[in-house]
Amino acid sequence: MVRSVESRSSWVVATVALAVLTISYGAPLVTVVALKPIASELGTSRSGPSLAVSLTYIGSGLGGILMGWISGHLGIRRVVIFCGIMLATGLVVASFGGLWSLYLCNLLLVGLLGAAGMFSPIMAYVTRWFDRHRGSAVALVSSGQYMAGALWPLVLQFAVATIGWRSTMLLYGMLATVTIVPLAAMFFRAPPEGPSPLAAGTRDGTAASSVLGLPPNLVLGLLGLAIFCCCTTMAMPLSHMVAFCSDIGIGPAHGAAMLSTQLAIGFVAQQMWGWLADRLGGLATVLCASISMAVAMIGFLLTQNEIGLFSVSAAFGMGFGGLIPGYVLAVRELFPAHEASWRIPIVMFPGALGMAAGGWLAGAMYDRFGFYAPAFAAGIAFNLLNMAAIAPLVIRERAQPALAR
Repeated sequence: MVRSVESRSSWVVATVALAVLTISYGAPLVTVVALKPIASELGTSRSGPSLAVSLTYIGSGLGGILMGWISGHLGIRRVVIFCGIMLATGLVVASFGGLWSLYLCNLLLVGLLGAAGMFSPIMAYVTRWFDRHRGSAVALVSSGQYMAGALWPLVLQFAVATIGWRSTMLLYGMLATVTIVPLAAMFFRAPPEGPSPLAAGTRDGTAASSVLGLPPNLVLGLLGLAIFCCCTTMAMPLSHMVAFCSDIGIGPAHGAAMLSTQLAIGFVAQQMWGWLADRLGGLATVLCASISMAVAMIGFLLTQNEIGLFSVSAAFGMGFGGLIPGYVLAVRELFPAHEASWRIPIVMFPGALGMAAGGWLAGAMYDRFGFYAPAFAAGIAFNLLNMAAIAPLVIRERAQPALAR
């Protein structure tokens, strides 16, 4: 019987990782919640501050590949400490500048050198602490995005309304420094070494010549295409919910509550999807979650009353909650464990581009048409492309003999 690497320490590390991601994901939410005040003060359209949020995702996705490689050599602790300081510095500097300062700080400091060291490297690190409940652990840790969304919008909305967006951004940067750095220093240590199941088709731990009967990099490319498309869809309501609600007569506080609802439900749903992923596998989980999100997106086109939108927001959160854990688990199932530190960030990078594209595209389409329905329709189209990329991989996986993961 193979000895498991899991222990109580595994869940302690996972919980701390969740806390770090919850704090780091709050950084771009300052701009999301203050979208209209920033645009008004800086004399730009809504696509202006939306682009700043998009640049954060681009920087974090691109930098995540480098930070994942560095963490594989220097360890996750040093990477997270450095990136936490950079993220906080970016927020502080941006709080004193104009639009171009916001762009540069979000791209370089908050994104490329900050958030880049958080999600993908931390996810790859945490998967090495688990072998029996990896899907559940991945779901818990990746819920940091939704925990941030459930916790921060109402707090940030109150702060922006009370002290302004600049002071709010400054204070959040200080908060990031005094929380992320000590947590990483105290709890992030080398993962346990020991026998654990290897990816299907890679029992000896070496790189597979094929994955699901296809070249490994082709499979990686299809996963990248799929995550770009679904994240483009996901970003549209997440980035514009507060502004969308204010346009149709729902106050910004209720809009922020609706955004919190999406992400709070996403957190709960992600735990369910994680449990399911341990049984269905990563690819099937992505496909099921993508179908659920597409159905929910249609609801944004069919209702604009407050009760209806709260219901649709809850359904949307239920759908997208399974996507990120599904992708991370799929990479671990399909590829060798020793490749996780760079393959997971490579797959996550198109997802960051998709989040950037979706947030910016929704703002640009609003500026062009004057309402959000065309943007939501485009989001549904991207969701269908995601399903078209994932479905053939699921079919191939089901057609192959089951191998131990």
